[in-house]
Amino acid sequence: MKSRLLAGIAALVLAVVGAVLVVSYAQGADSRAVQDLDPQDVLVVAKAVPAGTTVEALKPFLTTEKLPGTAVAKSALRNLDGLAGKVTAVELLPGEQLVAERLIAPEELQTSGSVQVPEGLQEVSFQLEPQRVVGGRLAPGDHVGIFISLKSGGLEAKPEKETTQLTVHKVLVTGMQRAPVAAAAAKSASSGDGATTEDTSLPTGLMLVTVAVNDVDATKIVYGAEYATLWLSKEPLNATDSGRPGIMTKPEVYK
Repeated sequence: MKSRLLAGIAALVLAVVGAVLVVSYAQGADSRAVQDLDPQDVLVVAKAVPAGTTVEALKPFLTTEKLPGTAVAKSALRNLDGLAGKVTAVELLPGEQLVAERLIAPEELQTSGSVQVPEGLQEVSFQLEPQRVVGGRLAPGDHVGIFISLKSGGLEAKPEKETTQLTVHKVLVTGMQRAPVAAAAAKSASSGDGATTEDTSLPTGLMLVTVAVNDVDATKIVYGAEYATLWLSKEPLNATDSGRPGIMTKPEVYK
């Protein structure tokens, strides 16, 4: 009886020791496997980053992750040292590694998707505030209507009247350049307790719009930019053209 009890205890001890050895070996194998993968710390996008966001405003949008060396892009960034003053070239999406090519000088910033200028047309650029550019939401390939407002001289019969007219229809946008996202956008992306919130900041600064038009319309746009004021609408090619309102004056507004 005693010998059977001792044998049972010995078997139990051997089983426990064996289990410990197996677990230790497995953990060691995992560790060796990780080391074989050459893990590296890289910056990864944790929350969508708008194009034009400054490096100084990026931190709340990023996290550091340890990835296998074989999965790390050649130009992946480990930190933001030495990159002050640069901005994101395009929108960054959650999960992607932050690579050096995504950060450029502000003057190089231009939305992706620039389109080819149709044959026979020429490009002309002008600067407007975001509210005059459909809230800054235009992109190359969109079509716009261009309104020109004159303080006087728009009507020969009543040259003293202020006038507005949708002067150029369905103009192709070939380029959009904008000021970098202000640092305030990053502050709105992080609440006081460190939680991430949706960025609802408005675009700031002037926006440079480039369009493709014929020579006559280019002249009208330049005149409007020099001596009048411009306003844009997003006017797709299938937008209805009612033929009105023509030239808008104060009495016409309430009709």
